[in-house]
Amino acid sequence: MAQICPVSDLRNKFTEIEKLLNEGQTVYFTKNVDDDRVVFNLGQNSELTDEVEMKLDEADRQATSTTERLSHQTVFANARGAAHAK
Repeated sequence: MAQICPVSDLRNKFTEIEKLLNEGQTVYFTKNVDDDRVVFNLGQNSELTDEVEMKLDEADRQATSTTERLSHQTVFANARGAAHAK
């Protein structure tokens, strides 16, 4: 479960925050109520970015094997469609 904390907890309760992150939890920090920050551990970062990196590598390989090019509108529409399908 994600935790929501004031940003001052980074200084005042760092050990507790570190424990949450080590447990794989995401911690959201707020400053002045509306200003949000998100902190997660490196393992979680890898989970979020590994698939993106793999897809970018796949796109690079495909681009070298064809002259077909897609507009940014088409690419983003396809990405939104795939994201909403999950």
